[in-house]
Amino acid sequence: MTVHNEAEKSEIAKIVLMPGDPMRAQFIAKKYLYEYKLVNSVRGMFAYTGFYKGKKVTVMASGMGIPSMGIYSYELYKFYDVDTIIRIGSCGSLVKDLNLYDVVVATDAYSKSTYAECYGDNSKIIKSCDDLITKVNEVAKKINKNIYDVRTCTSDTFYADSNISDLVNNKGCKVLEMETFGLYFNAKLLNKKALSILTVSDNLITKEETTSNERENAFTDMIELALSLAINLE
Repeated sequence: MTVHNEAEKSEIAKIVLMPGDPMRAQFIAKKYLYEYKLVNSVRGMFAYTGFYKGKKVTVMASGMGIPSMGIYSYELYKFYDVDTIIRIGSCGSLVKDLNLYDVVVATDAYSKSTYAECYGDNSKIIKSCDDLITKVNEVAKKINKNIYDVRTCTSDTFYADSNISDLVNNKGCKVLEMETFGLYFNAKLLNKKALSILTVSDNLITKEETTSNERENAFTDMIELALSLAINLE
């Protein structure tokens, strides 16, 4: 147990699916897992452990932003011996050709955040694991899910205006969200694995957007891809 997680070590699976929203974690457990159990509710950051097609899986919320993701993913890796965390979250598209509900996989994450600097690392781009990128593309093809491999920009702010042209043309980013950089850095730091699978919830160019209810309950393509990936990992 930690001050942020009341679960016993044995109650957390080696593979964790990590939405930002605690209610999405609850939705996933109720819809997809069997013999599931609520193993953490500290600070309302729900974690459920159960089984999907015979595989033990934990679904735990990360909260919003790099600091929150940083705490929960670090503890899961360091104190619960989790091997792989798959973030399943929402993102905003920075380009016209990514539409609402499109599913993207973050091959790497760019950020202006100083999170890495706190650990003595000046990196501004952190990669995912190449083998997970390969595997998720194989799984997506097998289950007929269309995905796009992209670089994400992980921002520390939600409401500040972003320089979209700079992010797209100079930094190579196609989507914007708030957690992936912290997750990928912790995986690098602790020699673990991480992957961020995201659903486009709004488009910063066309101004289209989904509702909060849709973000909680309607991103099933992303969820089913992540679960399918989980059962295909060692």
